[in-house]
Amino acid sequence: MLREHDISIDVFAHSNIKFAFLLSQKSIDMISTRQLRYFVEVVDAASYSKAAEHLYIAQSALSRQIKELENEINAVLLKRDARHVDLTPAGKCFYDHARQILLKMDEAIQETRQISKGEQGVIRLYHSSSVTLTPELGRILNKLLEIFPGVSLDISRASSEHQAIEIDEGRADLGLIRLPVLRTIPNVVMQELFRERLVVAVSKNHMLARQGETHIASLREEYFVSVPHKDRGGLSYLVAELCRSHGFLPKMARATSRKTSLLHLIDANLGIAIIPESMCAVAPEGVRFLSLPEQESESVVGLIHARTPSTMIRQFTECLISEVRQLSGC
Repeated sequence: MLREHDISIDVFAHSNIKFAFLLSQKSIDMISTRQLRYFVEVVDAASYSKAAEHLYIAQSALSRQIKELENEINAVLLKRDARHVDLTPAGKCFYDHARQILLKMDEAIQETRQISKGEQGVIRLYHSSSVTLTPELGRILNKLLEIFPGVSLDISRASSEHQAIEIDEGRADLGLIRLPVLRTIPNVVMQELFRERLVVAVSKNHMLARQGETHIASLREEYFVSVPHKDRGGLSYLVAELCRSHGFLPKMARATSRKTSLLHLIDANLGIAIIPESMCAVAPEGVRFLSLPEQESESVVGLIHARTPSTMIRQFTECLISEVRQLSGC
């Protein structure tokens, strides 16, 4: 609850006509949040003595404050006997609205503090290995840091499912993931950020290297250096589902990886992989890329964050989505 500040509540008086009718303008100007808090504490404790203990004030001072409140409102709010404190009908109405006012005030203070903290802070940004930080994405992040001069980024890499857990448990703020994600966490939400084409990556010494394009069905006998994890979604799961839709599952190469190191396995001609087009920029010189038909080559990159992020995270997220969509023409 609020501290011992006498803050006028006239800004809230017009939120409910029934409540406002109880009060004259002069009364509104005289009532403080201290009196509201005292009144709510007495009702919640159902006792003047217990409320006085919680508030660390004398019971006589508390009784005087409640009496002054009733005088200002010109209504009896509490019925008191030797053992109990009960609300009058007018007191019940006043109690409901007093709690709302205090909650709104607390929310206003909290949001103001968050905005203030947003002037300087660290945003913990995760990305999966298949969502590479391309030069285009780097320029967007640089622009956002100019927009938010007090913000810095702490960037780490993790699987899509692990990112969601880290965000849910408060160890990360934002995540860039490759869909699909197999696990749903209620307190973590996902927004589509952009779509990206997939390509087939092969060694320059592979028999397919001279082709400019291919089809997934043609890869039935190939060995893949990346295979799906049984508990994770992401790129390898997406590729397996694409292969399954063509009647086969990827054959596992003798050396595999779900990280960007898979590109080096391809360079060594240990197998092939289907990868996002953006990963081409970080591939070794000995890797070649084959395009796929449009209906076989689409993937989605999503942005995940807490369902109720801080003001700083929410504002940064909104700007990030806007900048990415402008770049992609969405």
